[in-house]
Amino acid sequence: MDTLKRLVSRYLLRYWRQAVVTYLCMTVTTVTGLVVPMVIRNVIDVGLAGRNPGLIDRAALIIIGISAASAVFSFGQRYLHAWLAENMAYDIRNDLYDHVQHLSFAFHDRTETGQLISRCTSDVNAVLRFSGWAIMQAINILLMTVIALAVLFTTDWKLAAVSILPLPVVAVMAVVFRQRIRPIFRAIQQQFAVMTTVLQENLLGAQVVRAFAREQYEMRKFNVEVDRVRRQRLQSIRYWVTNNQTNIFLFSLCTTLLLLYGGPRAIRGELTVGVLVAFSSYLALLAGPIQSIGEIVNSATEATAAGERIFEILDTQSEVADAPDAVEAPQFQGTVAFEGVSFRYSGREPGRVGPLTITDVSFEAAPNQTIAVVGSTGSGKSTLVSLIPRFYDVTQGAVKIDGVDIRRYTLESLRRQVGIVMQEPLLFAGTVRENIAYGRPDATDEEITRAAKVAQAHDFITAFPDGYDTFVGERGYTLSGGQRQRVSIARAILLDPRILVLDDATAAVDTETEHQIQQALAEVMVGRTTFVIAQRLTTAKGADLVLVMDHGKVAERGTHAELLEQGGLYRRIYDLQLRDQEEQLARDGFGAVADGEAARTRPALGKENGYGR
Repeated sequence: MDTLKRLVSRYLLRYWRQAVVTYLCMTVTTVTGLVVPMVIRNVIDVGLAGRNPGLIDRAALIIIGISAASAVFSFGQRYLHAWLAENMAYDIRNDLYDHVQHLSFAFHDRTETGQLISRCTSDVNAVLRFSGWAIMQAINILLMTVIALAVLFTTDWKLAAVSILPLPVVAVMAVVFRQRIRPIFRAIQQQFAVMTTVLQENLLGAQVVRAFAREQYEMRKFNVEVDRVRRQRLQSIRYWVTNNQTNIFLFSLCTTLLLLYGGPRAIRGELTVGVLVAFSSYLALLAGPIQSIGEIVNSATEATAAGERIFEILDTQSEVADAPDAVEAPQFQGTVAFEGVSFRYSGREPGRVGPLTITDVSFEAAPNQTIAVVGSTGSGKSTLVSLIPRFYDVTQGAVKIDGVDIRRYTLESLRRQVGIVMQEPLLFAGTVRENIAYGRPDATDEEITRAAKVAQAHDFITAFPDGYDTFVGERGYTLSGGQRQRVSIARAILLDPRILVLDDATAAVDTETEHQIQQALAEVMVGRTTFVIAQRLTTAKGADLVLVMDHGKVAERGTHAELLEQGGLYRRIYDLQLRDQEEQLARDGFGAVADGEAARTRPALGKENGYGR
């Protein structure tokens, strides 16, 4: 019940004026409907019994007028209530989407995408059904029941008391029904989210599924989840049908009791035929709405389960947020310092945390320097650089830019000056122009073109028939991997960030594309403090500082040549990756190899010859 109160108070009452008009229309519609039995009673007892045709004619005109008024107000009631429901759903969807946009990476790390999609779609639809029909019907039943019972007891309290004897049982059954159905609907909503997750994974992984001929396996896996939804829905339907049919039977008992007790009294002249007909009409008017109590409880319970899941998201606080006294970041000079930084990821369960991923890392990058971060998979490279734009907040220590803790700045102003180029570039469905200008939608065509030229993307873009207006499909899959990467580089360039993070941007492309991306990155890195995550040491050879990560710690640091001379972990990686290649280059006359001389004969990272492989 508290969940429904929150939904109504937070979303319905913001449209209280429209709600007042809606329920006034409903009140008029209900009252006019309840007047008709009294008119008919008067016609029978006075018009027909007294053979008064004038009264019958007037009653007919009254009923026509009541019907016309009821139709007008009923239209207002139904339209406005639908308007309220749709606006509630609109607000909930927007609130959910906006809140999810501002939740930290840690939340998305532990939350399945299908769960979020389900809460923004099926859960909101459940609330829509409740707010669009069930609330109105519940108030209508309450209003109609109060007025009808008042009329019945005022007319003949004995006949009324006997006729409505089964109604308390209907009320008790509604309470029992809600208690039984609520956990079922909670399970249905949860299972629907699981089904959505399976569907979403299958659609995103369509190429892998086909490549491994796993269509039948995926079909069986999806069928298992769909079957669970089906069985849970059928269980809820069994409860609903049982409750509904029991209500119908109980209302039949009301009519039976009316006839058994009221019929003999009418014969004896203790009450008129008109009263008996009016009672029967009122019971019939109450029967339909009260029989829908089961559906109302059904809808309310489903909305409660959905609302609980919606508020689970809306009540989640981001683990990374602006401090109350956060200020706009000034134009950065580019000095980045890690001071005793440690970090651990949150666990899957709220409040649980994992082991330290980064442990006591300290270093400083001067303006315009290039810092290469190397190490094996899982050593903490990506986690380390993710702390700079505050994708995560440090557990201990501080990350400072120009001597100021980055937590002093607003997230938006900080991230505007930190450009990111991911290893797996993500483009959105839209034009090439829109994707490049994603971070700066107000950018001019000249600025977009200039960014594309620096990113070595202009030539292939203009080769398309529609040029910059070429539409790229979902996730940019209509472009090649290298083209997507260069568009993402242009997107970062357009921000003109003072600090640049390159997450191994050439790891998954061919040699020719790699060379083109290197040229693009060499242009981008000029005049910026750059952090390069490097899976291969060719990327790190020209860096001003190389950090060698091992199990979340900086195991070694220095230039490429200095690290080779130390003979530690970096040297072992070098011997595995590059030594044979560079010795072959030396034999072919391309340069010396001894202890890092080969490194000095290769193009420097971010210097005039391009980005270093």
